[in-house]
Amino acid sequence: MLSPQEQQEIEAELALVGGRAQAASIEALRIVQKHRGWISDEAVQDIALFLGLTAEEVDGVATFYNHIYRRPVGRHVILVCDSVCCWIMGYEKMLEHLQDRLGIGLGGTTPDGRFTLLPVVCLGACDRAPAMMVDEDLHGPLDPARIDQILDKYP
Repeated sequence: MLSPQEQQEIEAELALVGGRAQAASIEALRIVQKHRGWISDEAVQDIALFLGLTAEEVDGVATFYNHIYRRPVGRHVILVCDSVCCWIMGYEKMLEHLQDRLGIGLGGTTPDGRFTLLPVVCLGACDRAPAMMVDEDLHGPLDPARIDQILDKYP
Protein backbone atom coordinates (compact mmCIF):
# COMPACT_ATOMS: atom_id res chain seq x y z
CA MET A 1 0.00 0.00 0.00
CA LEU A 2 1.25 3.47 -0.84
CA SER A 3 2.03 5.66 2.13
CA PRO A 4 0.08 8.90 2.57
CA GLN A 5 3.25 10.82 1.62
CA GLU A 6 3.70 8.79 -1.57
CA GLN A 7 0.03 9.28 -2.45
CA GLN A 8 0.25 13.02 -1.90
CA GLU A 9 3.36 13.36 -4.08
CA ILE A 10 1.82 11.25 -6.85
CA GLU A 11 -1.39 13.32 -6.71
CA ALA A 12 0.74 16.44 -7.23
CA GLU A 13 2.34 14.86 -10.31
CA LEU A 14 -1.06 13.82 -11.63
CA ALA A 15 -2.22 17.42 -11.34
CA LEU A 16 0.76 18.58 -13.40
CA VAL A 17 -0.15 16.25 -16.27
CA GLY A 18 -3.88 16.93 -16.26
CA GLY A 19 -4.79 13.71 -14.49
CA ARG A 20 -3.36 11.45 -17.21
CA ALA A 21 -2.24 8.35 -15.35
CA GLN A 22 0.14 7.04 -18.01
CA ALA A 23 1.91 10.39 -18.17
CA ALA A 24 2.35 10.35 -14.38
CA SER A 25 3.51 6.73 -14.14
CA ILE A 26 7.26 7.39 -14.45
CA GLU A 27 7.14 10.08 -11.77
CA ALA A 28 5.03 7.82 -9.57
CA LEU A 29 7.73 5.16 -9.87
CA ARG A 30 10.44 7.70 -9.05
CA ILE A 31 8.51 8.91 -6.01
CA VAL A 32 8.01 5.43 -4.61
CA GLN A 33 11.64 4.53 -5.30
CA LYS A 34 12.75 7.69 -3.48
CA HIS A 35 10.90 6.51 -0.39
CA ARG A 36 11.66 2.78 -0.60
CA GLY A 37 14.97 2.56 -2.45
CA TRP A 38 13.68 0.27 -5.21
CA ILE A 39 10.47 -0.87 -6.91
CA SER A 40 9.15 -4.25 -5.79
CA ASP A 41 6.39 -6.20 -7.55
CA GLU A 42 4.10 -5.10 -4.73
CA ALA A 43 5.01 -1.45 -5.36
CA VAL A 44 4.21 -1.87 -9.08
CA GLN A 45 0.78 -3.23 -8.15
CA ASP A 46 0.19 -0.42 -5.62
CA ILE A 47 1.11 2.26 -8.16
CA ALA A 48 -1.05 0.62 -10.83
CA LEU A 49 -4.05 0.46 -8.50
CA PHE A 50 -3.59 4.08 -7.44
CA LEU A 51 -3.27 5.33 -11.03
CA GLY A 52 -5.97 3.08 -12.47
CA LEU A 53 -3.53 1.27 -14.76
CA THR A 54 -2.63 -2.40 -15.06
CA ALA A 55 0.43 -3.76 -13.29
CA GLU A 56 1.78 -4.71 -16.72
CA GLU A 57 1.56 -1.11 -17.91
CA VAL A 58 3.44 0.18 -14.88
CA ASP A 59 6.01 -2.63 -15.07
CA GLY A 60 6.58 -1.81 -18.74
CA VAL A 61 7.50 1.74 -17.76
CA ALA A 62 9.62 0.55 -14.81
CA THR A 63 11.68 -1.87 -16.89
CA PHE A 64 12.24 0.65 -19.67
CA TYR A 65 14.12 3.21 -17.58
CA ASN A 66 17.70 2.64 -16.30
CA HIS A 67 17.12 4.63 -13.12
CA ILE A 68 14.19 2.57 -11.89
CA TYR A 69 15.54 -0.34 -9.86
CA ARG A 70 13.46 -3.50 -9.80
CA ARG A 71 15.57 -5.15 -7.11
CA PRO A 72 17.29 -3.84 -3.99
CA VAL A 73 20.36 -1.68 -4.56
CA GLY A 74 23.03 -0.18 -2.33
CA ARG A 75 22.83 3.26 -0.75
CA HIS A 76 24.72 4.58 -3.78
CA VAL A 77 24.29 3.33 -7.34
CA ILE A 78 27.27 3.57 -9.67
CA LEU A 79 26.33 3.57 -13.36
CA VAL A 80 29.35 2.81 -15.53
CA CYS A 81 29.10 4.04 -19.10
CA ASP A 82 30.01 1.33 -21.58
CA SER A 83 29.41 3.32 -24.77
CA VAL A 84 31.85 3.10 -27.67
CA CYS A 85 33.41 6.42 -26.71
CA CYS A 86 34.04 5.29 -23.13
CA TRP A 87 35.44 1.96 -24.36
CA ILE A 88 37.92 3.80 -26.57
CA MET A 89 38.92 6.12 -23.73
CA GLY A 90 39.61 3.41 -21.14
CA TYR A 91 36.37 1.83 -19.94
CA GLU A 92 37.97 -1.57 -19.32
CA LYS A 93 40.69 -0.18 -17.04
CA MET A 94 38.14 1.92 -15.17
CA LEU A 95 35.75 -1.02 -14.73
CA GLU A 96 38.55 -3.33 -13.57
CA HIS A 97 39.62 -0.77 -10.96
CA LEU A 98 36.04 -0.30 -9.73
CA GLN A 99 35.49 -4.04 -9.44
CA ASP A 100 38.79 -4.52 -7.58
CA ARG A 101 38.18 -1.59 -5.26
CA LEU A 102 34.60 -2.59 -4.45
CA GLY A 103 35.10 -6.35 -4.52
CA ILE A 104 32.03 -6.88 -6.74
CA GLY A 105 31.20 -7.44 -10.39
CA LEU A 106 28.67 -5.68 -12.57
CA GLY A 107 25.22 -6.06 -11.06
CA GLY A 108 26.67 -6.64 -7.60
CA THR A 109 26.24 -4.80 -4.33
CA THR A 110 29.03 -4.44 -1.77
CA PRO A 111 28.55 -6.59 1.35
CA ASP A 112 28.06 -3.45 3.47
CA GLY A 113 25.25 -2.26 1.16
CA ARG A 114 27.15 0.90 0.28
CA PHE A 115 27.45 0.57 -3.52
CA THR A 116 25.74 -1.21 -6.40
CA LEU A 117 27.67 -1.32 -9.69
CA LEU A 118 25.61 -1.30 -12.89
CA PRO A 119 26.42 -0.86 -16.57
CA VAL A 120 24.59 1.73 -18.64
CA VAL A 121 24.61 2.04 -22.41
CA CYS A 122 25.40 5.76 -22.45
CA LEU A 123 25.58 8.64 -20.00
CA GLY A 124 25.81 11.27 -22.73
CA ALA A 125 29.20 12.41 -21.48
CA CYS A 126 31.42 11.61 -24.44
CA ASP A 127 33.35 14.81 -23.84
CA ARG A 128 34.31 13.41 -20.40
CA ALA A 129 34.91 9.76 -21.29
CA PRO A 130 35.38 7.43 -19.62
CA ALA A 131 32.54 8.41 -17.34
CA MET A 132 30.38 7.10 -14.51
CA MET A 133 27.48 8.40 -12.49
CA VAL A 134 27.16 7.94 -8.74
CA ASP A 135 23.57 8.55 -7.73
CA GLU A 136 22.81 11.75 -9.68
CA ASP A 137 26.42 12.98 -9.92
CA LEU A 138 28.22 12.60 -13.26
CA HIS A 139 32.01 12.08 -13.14
CA GLY A 140 34.64 12.00 -15.85
CA PRO A 141 37.13 11.72 -17.33
CA LEU A 142 38.19 8.97 -14.96
CA ASP A 143 41.36 7.22 -13.96
CA PRO A 144 41.98 4.96 -10.94
CA ALA A 145 43.12 7.80 -8.65
CA ARG A 146 40.10 9.94 -9.56
CA ILE A 147 37.76 6.99 -9.00
CA ASP A 148 39.19 6.49 -5.51
CA GLN A 149 38.68 10.18 -4.68
CA ILE A 150 35.09 10.03 -5.88
CA LEU A 151 34.18 6.87 -3.99
CA ASP A 152 35.63 8.25 -0.75
CA LYS A 153 33.03 11.06 -0.87
CA TYR A 154 30.08 8.67 -0.55
CA PRO A 155 29.42 7.28 2.95
